[in-house]
Amino acid sequence: MIYRHFNAPSRAFTQFSHDIIRHPRLSSDAVRLLTWQLSLPQGARESLSRTAERARIGATAFGRAKRQLKEEGFVHERRVQITGGRWATQQLVSSHPLTADQAAKLLAREPLASPQVTPSPRKPAAGRPTAPPTDGHPEKDPREDTSHLPPHAEHADAVEESPRIDDARALVGALPVLSPALRHIPPGMRDELARLAARWLDAGHTPTDVHEHIRHCLPADGTPVHRPGGLVRYLLRDVPPREPSRPAPVNRLSPRLEGARECAGDHIQPMLFRPVGDETHCPACASRTVSTG
Repeated sequence: MIYRHFNAPSRAFTQFSHDIIRHPRLSSDAVRLLTWQLSLPQGARESLSRTAERARIGATAFGRAKRQLKEEGFVHERRVQITGGRWATQQLVSSHPLTADQAAKLLAREPLASPQVTPSPRKPAAGRPTAPPTDGHPEKDPREDTSHLPPHAEHADAVEESPRIDDARALVGALPVLSPALRHIPPGMRDELARLAARWLDAGHTPTDVHEHIRHCLPADGTPVHRPGGLVRYLLRDVPPREPSRPAPVNRLSPRLEGARECAGDHIQPMLFRPVGDETHCPACASRTVSTG
């Protein structure tokens, strides 16, 4: 027998539907993540990952909880391009399940955040201002004195060292066929994208894995991609570890048939028998052979 004692709070509370708390397909982490988000003040822009961090939900549990919420329609995401060619992810959390079309209409009403960095006050330099020199040559190669080489110089050796660079170039060349949104990748970016794709192949991913990752991250609501090369570069920047493949199941006989052998005689259907030694025919075929002989 169970007894419950409950006092309704007078402040700092949020009303939730019993359908959320008792949802049959949401784990406790998913319910905690959803209710935490719904309890935030109006206008809060806390991401799901930040909420999981505050709720002490681990990375694996967070990924599983987020996937459940998306499958049930409580969470929707879309990638949009903002000023400067950058990409941002919009997340929508709802107290009741929404379809993809309903979520897209709600997200379209939200203004896109474009944070501006306020410049710090400048301090005057000591001494009189001088103009930069306009003639002469450097005494030695400036690359010897810098630890931050240009991107093309940092990865110049990686192209030669990767044994999968040719496969990576073919992978990048097939991107326009993958989606119409990727038809206008600048030719000058293909080598850079091939170097990034080669890192995925070197880590054990297949070209199909890379294509599926890019296809999955493309906008699905018809949003135009103005800088497809920059988007692909962003998607290939981090290489996730490849999940180990599961071993293929081994077909074994049931314990009742262990040690049985198929008879080599003439039968309408396969005939199994348990040999005593190394015989290849069942007792019926063996007796028939003896009688005819």
